[in-house]
Amino acid sequence: MQEEILEIVDKNGAAVGRAPRSEIHGNPSLLHKVVHVLVFNGKGELLLQKRALSKDVAPGKWDTSVGGHVSAGEDLITAARREMEEELGVIPGDIAFLYSYIHSNSFESELVYTHACTHNGPFVFNREEIDAVRFWGIEEIKGAAGNGTLSDNFESEIAKYLAHRNTCL
Repeated sequence: MQEEILEIVDKNGAAVGRAPRSEIHGNPSLLHKVVHVLVFNGKGELLLQKRALSKDVAPGKWDTSVGGHVSAGEDLITAARREMEEELGVIPGDIAFLYSYIHSNSFESELVYTHACTHNGPFVFNREEIDAVRFWGIEEIKGAAGNGTLSDNFESEIAKYLAHRNTCL
């Protein structure tokens, strides 16, 4: 299987180069695009995935409903739909773009494009990448923040989402 090639981008998302995933991961100076999809149910609860212990980033932590790399030349909605199908086994109806931001840590730097959709399940999740999925209430998520249960990426994501939600009210 050929290694995934990702675009290296500037802070505005313009491509400035390409590199294999293995070169980009582990080098936080190489910014690359990812998509996140926040999957809500009809009650307004947010689906989180518990990352498999074999993952190189945040193993065993609860994380964003869906997240993945945008392949070189791929548009954001196509990437979001592909990741929904790969990770949760569903093909969503409407996916709405919410916002974008840069998330950086000692391992990588990502230009995140966050989307949202509503789906009540059932989910047939990828057991190689995900140990479990379940819906969480927003207050339950807030209560888990900072105690090591959630990935650092998701803690950034939920803060961005709550700020975005408050500006839209």
